[in-house]
Amino acid sequence: MAGTHVLAIDQGTTSTRAILFDAAGQPVATAQRELRQFYPQAGWVEHDPEDIWRDAQVVCRGALERSGLDAAAIAAIGITNQRETAVLWDRATGAPVMNAIVWQDRRTAALCRDLKADGAEEMVRARTGLLIDPYFSATKLAWMLEHLPGARTRAERGELCFGTVDSWLLYRLTGGRVHATDASNASRTLLFNLQTQDWDGDLLDLFAIPQSLLPEVRDNAADFGIADASLLGRPIPVTGMAGDQQAATVGQACFEPGMIKSTYGTGCFALLNIGAEPVLSGHRLLTTLAYRFDGVPTFAIEGSIFVAGAAIQWLRDGLRIISDAPSSERLAADARGTGGVYMVPAFTGLGAPYWDPDARGALTGLTRDTGVAEVVRAALEAVAYQTRDLMEAMRADADCLSGGLTPHTLRVDGGMAENDWLMQFLADMLGVPVERPAVTETTALGAAFLAGLHAGLYSGRTALAEAWRLDRRFEPRLDERERAALYAGWQDAVRRVRTG
Repeated sequence: MAGTHVLAIDQGTTSTRAILFDAAGQPVATAQRELRQFYPQAGWVEHDPEDIWRDAQVVCRGALERSGLDAAAIAAIGITNQRETAVLWDRATGAPVMNAIVWQDRRTAALCRDLKADGAEEMVRARTGLLIDPYFSATKLAWMLEHLPGARTRAERGELCFGTVDSWLLYRLTGGRVHATDASNASRTLLFNLQTQDWDGDLLDLFAIPQSLLPEVRDNAADFGIADASLLGRPIPVTGMAGDQQAATVGQACFEPGMIKSTYGTGCFALLNIGAEPVLSGHRLLTTLAYRFDGVPTFAIEGSIFVAGAAIQWLRDGLRIISDAPSSERLAADARGTGGVYMVPAFTGLGAPYWDPDARGALTGLTRDTGVAEVVRAALEAVAYQTRDLMEAMRADADCLSGGLTPHTLRVDGGMAENDWLMQFLADMLGVPVERPAVTETTALGAAFLAGLHAGLYSGRTALAEAWRLDRRFEPRLDERERAALYAGWQDAVRRVRTG
C-alpha cells in the first residue's frame, strides 16, 4: 500500500494526541491521553518527559489501530508541541535528568528581573524578537544547569542534550540518532537570532549555556530522520515539525501578510503574518518565526495569553462547579450577563501585552446575586477580553508596518473554538468576523501539512490554502457603546491585579 496518509503527533500541555490525516487533510482516526501535571511549589509546573514519550507511543499505535489501515499507508510523521517547555536528558541513554519545566512555570522570575535590571532586554529583544520572561526556555535551562548537581560539568563535557518537546520526541523516535529542532521552536528559546537564523553566541554567553547542548536547527518541512520500526512496525520518515502555534498558522493557511489566527487551548495564542522582515512590536507583543521553507523565513507578530481553557479546567477540577468543559457553553448562554463580574485568570501571571509575572488571578464585582452561571460566563468572557487586548496591540503595530496589515477577520481553532457562545461573544468583543474551520484541530493539521509537503503529498502552499474549509462564520452583533462599556470594565479589573 502506497503511503497516502500522514500521522501527526500533537503533544500539548494537558494531553498528547495522534491524528491520522488523509491526503485531503481530513482526519481519519484520533487517539488521545491526558498528561499528568506536577506542581512542586507555588508557580512551578512540571511534566515527566517519560510520560510524554510513553503517551506518544500509545496514541500513535491507537490512531493507527482505529483507522484500520496498515502502517504502510503512512507516508510520513509530523510533530507539533508545547513550545517553550524545557527538557534536559542524557545523550547516551536518552534518560531525562529531571522533570521537564513547563512553559507556564514561573520559577525563574527573579532571574528575569535581574537580567532586565542589568539592561540585557534590549539586546535580547533586538536579536530574538522576544522579551525576557520566565515563559521562554533559556532561563529554564539556565536554572537546570545551576541547580542540578553536576549538570553544568556534564553539559560542558557534551554528555547532555537540551531541547523543547519536539526535540525530545524526535530523539526518542529515532533511537537517539537525531538531535534536531525546527526554526519555529528554536525561535522561542531566547537563544535564536532571527536575522542570522541560528543560535546566537552572545545570548548563549548571557545565559551561560554551552552550545553543545543545543539541537541542530532545520526548516519546518525537512528530513528529521526515521522513526524506528518499533513504533508502528515499520520505519517511517519524520518530515515535518513546528511549535504548536506555528503549526496552527500553517493549518489555518495564514500564508499572506495580514492574515491572523488565534488558537484556544490551555492558553490563547494569536499570530499575525507580517511577511519577510522581523519587524519588532512597539506594543509589547512578540516577533517570532511563523515558518521557514527552503531556508527562507516568514515572520509573525504574536500575542500570548497564558490562561484560556485552563480557567475552565480550574472551574471543573479546582472549584468543581462544573462537571465538564462543554457545560460552560450552556451555563454562559443561560446567564443574563455576568452582573458586573469579571474574572482575570492571571494564575501564572499576565502574558501579552502586560508581561507581569507577579500578577495573580481575581474575581471582581461579586455580589450576593452572583452564582455559578455568572462565574462561568465571566471565565469565558475573559478569553474574549484578553484576545481584544492582543488585537488592539496588533492593530497599533500593523498600522506602523509597510502597507498596513490591520487584520479584518480572525481565524480560530483549538478546543474552545467548538463553543458557539464563546465564538459569538469573541466576534462581538473584537468587532470583526470570526471564522471557524471545518477541521478545528489545526495544530495537528499543520504538522501533517508540513510533513506532507516534504513527503510530496502536497505541491506547495497554494495547495494547502485550497484545502482549508470554512465551518462557520460569526458576525459581530454588539453595538459599539455596549462593546466599549464591557471592555472598560475588563480594563479596570486588570488594573486591580497588576503589580507593575
